Amino acid sequence: QVQLQESGPGLVKPSQTLSLTCTVSGGSITTKRYTLTWIRQPPGKGLEWMGVITYDGSTYYSPSLKSRTSISRDMSKNQFSLQLNSVTPEDTAVYYCNALNAYWGQGTQVTVLL
Repeated sequence: QVQLQESGPGLVKPSQTLSLTCTVSGGSITTKRYTLTWIRQPPGKGLEWMGVITYDGSTYYSPSLKSRTSISRDMSKNQFSLQLNSVTPEDTAVYYCNALNAYWGQGTQVTVLL
């Protein structure tokens, strides 16, 4: 069974870079069918799709976040990562990783605060 686990700091200061990693177990992201996605949910709001890295390494980002977002993968570690630059308090959210549009991590709370 595929399982995902997010990791990273829970507190980030404004203007800094938010970095999260998602570790995938129970399946290899090197297989062709894997799409790896980051999604977030700000407090009191719905889910927001942030971006995806596809099996061939192509990346696609939400237009509203594209200038600040980078998604990458480390196939040797079966991990993929999110970087969000120049964060503001509006980036406070629970961040989720997703694989194959089917498997979700439990989510990790990130708070942007001085």
